[in-house]
Amino acid sequence: MALKKQQIITEALELLNESGLEGVTLRKLASRLDIQAPALYWHFKNKHALVNEMAEAILQREFHDLKEREKAESWQDWLLHMFNHLRKAMLAYTDGGRVVAGAHLSLTMADLSETAMKALVNAGVDLRRSRLIVLTATRFTFGHVIEEQTRITEQEMQELHMESFNQEHPTLTAGIEEYFSAGKTVDDLFNDGLRMIID
Repeated sequence: MALKKQQIITEALELLNESGLEGVTLRKLASRLDIQAPALYWHFKNKHALVNEMAEAILQREFHDLKEREKAESWQDWLLHMFNHLRKAMLAYTDGGRVVAGAHLSLTMADLSETAMKALVNAGVDLRRSRLIVLTATRFTFGHVIEEQTRITEQEMQELHMESFNQEHPTLTAGIEEYFSAGKTVDDLFNDGLRMIID
């Protein structure tokens, strides 16, 4: 039976979860599918093309049925909701942020941007400001998720002297402690940052 494109993407996403983006190679993928690597080139001319398709699959988990803003809903609330779904989609996979942010000409991301900008324009926000809000919020979400998914290694933790760090960065330390001492979570941190852009 001929190997289907969706089978390859599904297997690639499983490999992504197990090994991260660096671990996704055409050679490893071919081995897992029990085929020769050249057979993959019928569907993907290189790894970049494969990653683009993986990004689409990641996004479609949350945006297979993207709904436009209802008239009774504020554009700010609608936009917050949409970018929370974008974050959720990327967090569902190891290095999902890097995969989606690194994909070029993603049709799903283009659809998201179009729908978001249209929601703002229809709410009375001018075109230029609409584009800048959506673009900035998108890049904020990408960066936030990539940072969330970047793990500190055990060696880095051992080399970090927290007491010295705190003494040398008192304002930074105080700001972090003040924020989280109020019971805030990493989800709150994302949404509070997003509101700074949207509001």
